[in-house]
Amino acid sequence: MVSPLSTRDSIRNDPIRRRLAAAAAVPAVIGAGLGLRAVATGDVAKYGGDALYTLLMLVLVVLAAPRVTPAQAAGVALAVSWGVELLQLTGLPSELARHSAVARLVLGSTFNAPDLLWYAVGAAAGWLVLRACAAPRPDSPLAEPIEFR
Repeated sequence: MVSPLSTRDSIRNDPIRRRLAAAAAVPAVIGAGLGLRAVATGDVAKYGGDALYTLLMLVLVVLAAPRVTPAQAAGVALAVSWGVELLQLTGLPSELARHSAVARLVLGSTFNAPDLLWYAVGAAAGWLVLRACAAPRPDSPLAEPIEFR
């Protein structure tokens, strides 16, 4: 009989553990973004922040739906990021940003086409991390089924 603890999904993809990890990652990603803005300037701060914005979206997707696959989480995060960027073409985020610092941080204010690429970089980075976390470790005793006799 194979122990349920030996399956790939029972430990590494446990929804409660994934949700807790995502909850812990939220302040870390926000802190990284704010820290980047504090120590870097120019393109590094701007485009690094774009990638971290999408990474935060990915973490929030996992927090809300811990059973989501890495590809689904990355796809949703990228779609949301691109949607927010394209919304900037309407002028609505710019108007909201004039009245709220939170709106400015979340929605931005002006459309910038290169941001779309950097959102994809953030989604790809998050996808890679989720894939690495979901894969069984070959040296782990949990990589092989445990049989009870």
